[in-house]
Amino acid sequence: MKHIVYQTSGTCSQQIDLDIDDDGRVRNVQFLGGCNGNLQGVSRLVEGMKVEEVKERLGGIRCGYKNTSCPDQLARALEQAE
Repeated sequence: MKHIVYQTSGTCSQQIDLDIDDDGRVRNVQFLGGCNGNLQGVSRLVEGMKVEEVKERLGGIRCGYKNTSCPDQLARALEQAE
């Protein structure tokens, strides 16, 4: 299992902690800061998903006028972890 700590940029959340298991699946996603209810939902939805699928689904999502979002930052964290 690989543990990732990712410092976010351009979002309300400041950090994402997560694990990638030996099968390439996302586990234990936790956001520090941000919209608590929404980010709990994102975390639960991606639990057990393959890294590539999470990146494809969440990469490029924007939050209002921002060029990124918390889901996009999660995709970026997974990209950087490879």
